[in-house]
Amino acid sequence: MFPKSAAPYLFGLFLSCFMSFMVSGLSTLRALGLADHFLQIWMTNWMISWAIAFPVVLVVAPLVRRIVARLIRPAI
Repeated sequence: MFPKSAAPYLFGLFLSCFMSFMVSGLSTLRALGLADHFLQIWMTNWMISWAIAFPVVLVVAPLVRRIVARLIRPAI
């Protein structure tokens, strides 16, 4: 098990994993159709996407949290 302080990093890791997996799959499918070696090409694209997405999520998430906090009305 991980300490509670690891939660934001684990969240970013899993979020970037699933999001980049789905987006790269859809993008590859739209670009190539169900071509030969589709799965191999998709997995290569996914690894590249994930390598970019994970650090981006870690950097952007705090900014997005601040933006959302400014848009939310405090509870009365």
